[in-house]
Amino acid sequence: MKTEKITKDMTLGEVVQKYPETIPIMLEHGLHCIGCHVAAFETIEQGATSHGIDVEKLLKDMNKIIQKK
Repeated sequence: MKTEKITKDMTLGEVVQKYPETIPIMLEHGLHCIGCHVAAFETIEQGATSHGIDVEKLLKDMNKIIQKK
């Protein structure tokens, strides 16, 4: 099992680049700003909060996906 983990302090751009398999999860949660220029420096927590998304649930779902990889 992988020990890597996505955290709320990682930028959206970093996560998308390192874990592209998380893109559908972000979209399901309503985080559609993945390709936005702000994504390069906005953290998961900032993006989720600004869109009214439960950051803990988002992280849980994204980490579940990367653990399966």
